[in-house]
Amino acid sequence: MTKEIEQFAQLGIGEALTAALLEYGIGKPSPIQAEAIPYILEGRDVLAQSQTGTGKTLAYLLPLLQRIDPDKKESQVLVIAPTQELAMQIVREGEKYGGPLGIGTIGLIGGASAARQVEKLRQRPHLVVGTPGRLRELLSTRKLKLHEVRSIVLDEADQIFQMGGADDVRSLLKGALRDRQLIFLSATLGTDVRALAEREMRDPADVGIEPEQKLAKSTQHLYFVCQERDRIDTLRRVVRHYNPQRAIVFVNQADTIAEVESKLNHLGLEARTLYGDADKVTRATVLSQFRSGKFRLLVATDVAARGLDIPGLELVVHLDPAADSEHYVHRAGRTGRMGRKGLSVSIVTDRQAFIMRKFSRELDTAIEERALYEGAVLAPAEAEERRAGAVRRTPKGPAKKEAGRGPAGPGRGVSPGSSGASPAGTSSGADAAGGERGGSGRGSEAAERGGAGRPNPAKSAGRGPKGKKQPNKDKGAPKWLKEKRSTQDPS
Repeated sequence: MTKEIEQFAQLGIGEALTAALLEYGIGKPSPIQAEAIPYILEGRDVLAQSQTGTGKTLAYLLPLLQRIDPDKKESQVLVIAPTQELAMQIVREGEKYGGPLGIGTIGLIGGASAARQVEKLRQRPHLVVGTPGRLRELLSTRKLKLHEVRSIVLDEADQIFQMGGADDVRSLLKGALRDRQLIFLSATLGTDVRALAEREMRDPADVGIEPEQKLAKSTQHLYFVCQERDRIDTLRRVVRHYNPQRAIVFVNQADTIAEVESKLNHLGLEARTLYGDADKVTRATVLSQFRSGKFRLLVATDVAARGLDIPGLELVVHLDPAADSEHYVHRAGRTGRMGRKGLSVSIVTDRQAFIMRKFSRELDTAIEERALYEGAVLAPAEAEERRAGAVRRTPKGPAKKEAGRGPAGPGRGVSPGSSGASPAGTSSGADAAGGERGGSGRGSEAAERGGAGRPNPAKSAGRGPKGKKQPNKDKGAPKWLKEKRSTQDPS
C-alpha cells in the first residue's frame, strides 16, 4: 500500500537535498519514491517495479547521495544503465543534486574517449554512472576499482538484460564487495532479473507500485489503420491535428530512419534522428537540441531512446509497431511522465491491427482505434457514417456530353427512357435551345446535323424522306437497260 507522504523530509531526506528539490519545483515525493527511499536509506537491498515516468531515478539517487561521504575520496556508488542517453541523464541529475554537497560524478559510456575517462577516474569521483560494456572494459584493465563501492544500482534492469548486458553485470558484481547494497529498478521485472536478484540479494524489499499497471494512467493510447504507402501521410496528419511542441517517432530499423527523416523534413515537419550507431557527440547534440525545442520530431530506434526523460513530451508515435508489449511500455513511457497527460499513437496496416489488440490484452490497457476524417479524429464507425452521408449529399455532376446531346437538366438532354435520338422532323430540347440562343434562326451544330451526329435530311442529296440514301440503280447497267428504266420512271 502506498504511503501518503507530503514531504521528502518525512522520508529522511536531509535539508540540503530537500531545499534543492524545492528549487527545481519538486515538493512532494511520488509513490515509488515514498516506498523505496526509506529502505535504501537503511541500506537494504531493493527490488522496485513501477511504471515509466514515475520518478524512479530520484527514488534511488536521493538516498544514495545522502549516504555518500564527500570527505572520502573513493567511488562509493555505481549506477549501471542500458544506454548512453540514460546514463548521461543520470549523470546530470547526480551533478545537479550532488554537486552542492561536494559529491563528484562521472559518466563512463561507450563511444567516448576511454583515455579521458581514465584521467577523470584518477580524481576518484564518488558517484560512477556507466553502460555495462564500458564499465566491464575499465574494470578488466583495473582502471575502475570497486573495492570501496557500497551500493550498486541497475536502472532499467530488464533492458540491460534484453540488450545483452547480463554477463557484464555479473562480472561487475563479482568485482565488488560481497556486502554491497543492490538496487534493481524497472517498469517490468522479468524472470532473468528476478533470478539474479534471488541469487545475489539478501532479504530484498520488494517494492511494487501497481505492478500490474505497467502503463501510466495519464496516457491515452490510440492506433490508426492505413495502407503501407500512406504511413508518412498519416503521421503528418496526426502531427498536424495534435500539434505537439515535441514528439518522438519510433521506427524499428535503423536503415530506414534516414528515409523517414528526409520525408518528414520535405513535408515541413522539422525532424532529426537518434540511433544506436551514431557517435556520442552526435547523439548528445541531437538530444540537447530536441530538449531546447530546436526541432519538433525526434525519429528514434528503441535502442537509442531507452529511459529518455524529455520534459513536457506530449506525443509518442509508433510509426512501426513495437516488437512486443514490453517494448511498447518503454516507448509509451516517454510521455505522460509524473502524472502529466500524454498520448501514444500507433500507425499500423490492416494486417497489423491485431498487434494492438494483443498489446491491449497483455497490458490490460485500452488501446483504441481511431480514424482521421476532414481534420477530425473519430471512432471508425462515426468516420464511415460521415463519409457515407457526404456521398449521399453530394449532387450528381453534369452528364457527359455526347455528340448531338446537350447537358442533362430540366427541358434539356435526354430524359430517362429516351432512345437518345429525336423523332424525324422534330428538334430535340438541346436543338431548340440552341436555335433560341442563336438569335438568327440558326440552330446549334447538333441541330444542323439533325441530332445525334447524323446529317440533316434537308441537306442530304440523294436521300429519301427518312434520310436514307437511295441506291443508284443505273450505276453499272447496260445502255439499253438505262433507256428502258428512264421511260418507265418519269422522276
